[in-house]
Amino acid sequence: MATIVFNPQQSVTQPATAKPKPPRLLSLDFFRGFTVAAMILVNDPGDWGHIYWPLEHSKWNGCTPTDLVFPFFLFMVGVSIVYAMESKKAAVENHNKLLLSILRRTVIIIVLGICLPLINNFQFAHLRFPGVLQRIGLVFGITALLYVKTGIRTQVVIAVCCLIGYYLLMTLVPVPGFGTPNLEPATNLGAWIDRTVFTENHLWSSAKTWDPEGLLGTIPSVATCLLGVFTGTWLKAGKLKTGTDLVKIMGAGILLIVLALIWDTFFPINKQLWTSSFVLLTAGLAINILAFSYWLIDIKGNKALLPPFLAFGRNAIAAYVLADIIPAVIAAIPVQKTNLWSYVYNHAFVPYLSPENASLAGAILTVLIIFVPVWVLYKKNITVKI
Repeated sequence: MATIVFNPQQSVTQPATAKPKPPRLLSLDFFRGFTVAAMILVNDPGDWGHIYWPLEHSKWNGCTPTDLVFPFFLFMVGVSIVYAMESKKAAVENHNKLLLSILRRTVIIIVLGICLPLINNFQFAHLRFPGVLQRIGLVFGITALLYVKTGIRTQVVIAVCCLIGYYLLMTLVPVPGFGTPNLEPATNLGAWIDRTVFTENHLWSSAKTWDPEGLLGTIPSVATCLLGVFTGTWLKAGKLKTGTDLVKIMGAGILLIVLALIWDTFFPINKQLWTSSFVLLTAGLAINILAFSYWLIDIKGNKALLPPFLAFGRNAIAAYVLADIIPAVIAAIPVQKTNLWSYVYNHAFVPYLSPENASLAGAILTVLIIFVPVWVLYKKNITVKI
């Protein structure tokens, strides 16, 4: 179950012995909020047949701005793990309680991911088992467990093994029924594993032979999250205070991008396969964006434009879930032989805009609709914790 946490401002009558709560990392909330808003924008176009290319995923190899959204979110899950669990990790006697909390959250996120599609179409026989929330839940659970039970050196080794091991699996292991290892959509090793484990009836609806959030892709996704853990550890240790520190951490991000481009020459950057080169590219970009945001927001105090993004960032999973529920509810309201969403879209946007602009306007409208409840939660200082 979700937990609603009300965080009132610290009372002036609080006992002097009470330990003050550390300030939130505003740059993380900002980056996460921007990412969630972008995720809703690309997931809810007004018309799937008319979308500008930056708002579409790459067809296969390559990377569009939309391809960055999901890995950025997983990266920030890693950063959040550090800020949420560092003090709890230090209290070894509380590890069992912490591990149960991690397991609980993992299960809830996975179950949410499986059940949400049923809102639109209750067909268990064709219910998709992999998915975005499922991967978030699984990667969170694995990474949080590694963070609590291992040290930074072990985590670095595991991240490297995830990236290299995945590369070796995808390029050297023969695919049953197809023979030669390959990176094609329906005939790669990951696609075969998904068809074997889930069957074709429970994979991505538009493909059925493979799934972009398949099981094998969890391995490099954990590396994405661990890279977020390393960045969060760096930030929480106070190692970004000067311009020189900023250059160092952004230099690390640039190095990852360069390595990604080199690896791309023989293991292509591919979001659908979540290739190791894709991990390095997106993590490098995420490091640079978060570090620069941290410098501007948390160090220099530039906060004027933050609130809308903080609203999404404070309740990221809740916003994502609402983006599935609210449009489905609107589309279920009948209006003049159609539904409320179609009526508004066809009367407010289609007659006055090009097909692509109308589709974009519909997506923006969805973001604004979801913004209303998360803004209310933000103003009331309420966080819905899964």
